[in-house]
Amino acid sequence: MSKVIILGAAGHIARLAAKQLIKETDDQLTLFVRHPKKLTDVDENRETVVVGDVNDEEELTKALKGQDLVYANLGPDDTDKMIPHIVNAMHNAGLKRLIWISTLGVFDEVPGKFGEWNKQMLNPSGYLPTQAKAASEIEASDLDYTIVRPNWLTNKDEVAYETTGRHDDMKGTEVSRKSVADYVVKLIQNPQKDVRTSTGLNKPNTDGDKPSFY
Repeated sequence: MSKVIILGAAGHIARLAAKQLIKETDDQLTLFVRHPKKLTDVDENRETVVVGDVNDEEELTKALKGQDLVYANLGPDDTDKMIPHIVNAMHNAGLKRLIWISTLGVFDEVPGKFGEWNKQMLNPSGYLPTQAKAASEIEASDLDYTIVRPNWLTNKDEVAYETTGRHDDMKGTEVSRKSVADYVVKLIQNPQKDVRTSTGLNKPNTDGDKPSFY
């Protein structure tokens, strides 16, 4: 049994991953959230809700103590500002393993017309530069991290994905949130998997100039 803390636990992917962990493991989960009212389906036997802000290092350190692994599903805003606080709190709590949900394009790894479209969609809002800076800060840390880079997300009820490496071109144009959750669960079940690297996730055979839903 592992003790896993989920930062940003009210998010869609985070809830999917938590439900899968409840079903497939005996792990104990700590759900770290700012707005607990967004959590409507908590398993009180296996999930403990902690209200807090990741930017409050003292508060976060307290929540991290006794945990085995940190899964962060934060965003979309100011993640580059959150990372120093998370790294410091993990150091203070004696934790090393971090699973971080990022996005495609943070390493300029999306080729062709789809890559150009992705930049046009994500750069104006500042989302891509912020996520890229956060990824760079994580790579510069001494943590045992995995940076997860999902393609454009769908709500399809399917687990269908393939992976690409840190220095590979991104494939496809989309992937389901359920697939991302499944990969996260695989990392939690095998904490030595894909340590100190980044993994891209896409649904096979979805190549194109943009996702099918655009």
